[in-house]
Amino acid sequence: MRSSGTCLSLLPYRLPKRFLFLSKKGKYNFDVENESKTKILFVCSRNKLRSATAEKIYEKVQHYDVRSCGTDKSARIRITAGHIGWADWIFVMEKRHLRLIRDKYKDELQGKRIVCLNIPDEYDFMDRELVLLLQSLLSEYIDVPEIDDS
Repeated sequence: MRSSGTCLSLLPYRLPKRFLFLSKKGKYNFDVENESKTKILFVCSRNKLRSATAEKIYEKVQHYDVRSCGTDKSARIRITAGHIGWADWIFVMEKRHLRLIRDKYKDELQGKRIVCLNIPDEYDFMDRELVLLLQSLLSEYIDVPEIDDS
């Protein structure tokens, strides 16, 4: 498995206490009986492989509302200010995605949690190694669903 570092940027963020508590593992968990699901945005370049894989993995998790997009002009779904405003968590695949988003959406990022996963563009859609890497890196921040090996 390829090794990847993780960088985290927590901009000023306020979440009502009734939604958030820290679990024993130090992950953020959200009270799904109150209000809405946690909104997660995955971002890569073209929204065809890495972010689309992450979205596919998490789309059926009950307490998450998940979307994905890309930063390139040729992206399947191109990132907008609306995506940033919608998301509670933003996970980008590379530092360049983080820089592009910070440069273009500085105001919209106020109060948002954004994490750079440092996953290179070397994988196919739903590549087993990519799925395992996403699970490993994302488990530091959010609950990770079990993946069926069949």
